[in-house]
Order: sequence, then C-alpha cells, then structure tokens
Amino acid sequence: MHHPDPAGAEIEARQAKPEDGAATHAPVRRLRRAERREQILDAATRAFAQAGYAATGLDDVAAEANLTRAMLYRHFDSKADLYRAVLDRACTRLGEATGTDDFDDDAIPALMRSAAADPDGFKLLFRYAAREPDFRELIDTITAASREVAHRNLARVIPAGPWLDWAANLIPALTIEAVIAWLDAGRPDPGQAADRIAQAVHGVMAAARPAS
Repeated sequence: MHHPDPAGAEIEARQAKPEDGAATHAPVRRLRRAERREQILDAATRAFAQAGYAATGLDDVAAEANLTRAMLYRHFDSKADLYRAVLDRACTRLGEATGTDDFDDDAIPALMRSAAADPDGFKLLFRYAAREPDFRELIDTITAASREVAHRNLARVIPAGPWLDWAANLIPALTIEAVIAWLDAGRPDPGQAADRIAQAVHGVMAAARPAS
C-alpha cells in the first residue's frame, strides 16, 4: 500500500541567506507527485543498470536520487514494484521511439536513437531483465512480439518454412545485441553503425533465401 501523501505533492523549501539583516525565504518549489516519480525512476534506472536487480537495494536508489528511503515508499510499495515500473517505462519509450510494425530504412536508426536516449533503460530491458526470473515475462513478451513482426515482414521475401522461422528468430536478437555492443563502445558514428547492423541483417536474409 502506498504511503499517504495528502497534498499530492512533496514540498521542498530552502531558506535564503539573510540580506541586510532581514530574514527572507526563497520561493517554495513544489515537485508534483508525477515529477517526483519520474525523478525516482530516472535514479532507479541508473542504479539498477550499474549492478542489476539483486545487487541493488532501495538505499542505493535513494542515494542516487538524493532522497530518503521513506520518500521512495510514498511512490512504490517495494523494490520489485519500483523495478517493474522502471522496465515498463523503458518498454513504453522503446515502443514510442520505434513505433512501427514494418521494416524500412529507418527501423534500425530509430532503434539506435531510442537506445541512445535511454541507454540504461535499454540495457535493463535486454541485458538484465532476461536474466531475472521474476521479470522474465516482460522481455519474453517483447521478444515474441519482435519475432512476430520479423516473421510477417520477412515472409514477403523468404518462403514459409524452417529458414523463415530461423531468420525471424535471429534477426531481432542480432539487432538488439548489435545495438548494445554499439552502446558499450561509446556510441561512435551512429550512421556507420546502422549501416553495419543493416549489412548483418541483410546477410541473414540472404542466407535464408533459397538458392536460385
């Protein structure tokens, strides 16, 4: 159960230094609940990406967010609740950035832009969540959807059968791993990197087509 927050917002006030002997106060800055929640999610994404779910405690997240542990509990019931919210947000951002069921020339660059905009969230989805049984169903859902989209698009150029299934399984995984490698390398020359990944994808497609 969430801890009550009757005002619907946390209030942060700081006292200004007195000037000319008069005590004055800086304007009170209100962080609305949604803004505070985003702040916590940002910090949690960074913290979890450093060590994974099991090795990261709420104290680590609180320190990263420069908040108290009690403040976290105003927004999230548990570490698991917070982690799932982090993954859900990363998944939503990914869908909004890629947002198409068709492969075209912008599909790989769009995926790379999404990964570059939220590298920690991207890695949490595809590197950490896949290894965590309690959260595996989310990445399994994403993987299944990616395979279905790949299968539908590849069926236009590859006959139905084992080779089509192989390509539809391999291409999404290959692309994700390539983007993660690009992130780990420091995101050099995104245009060239996109071309290299596209070449690998086309190589798989060529291998899956029957010999003429």
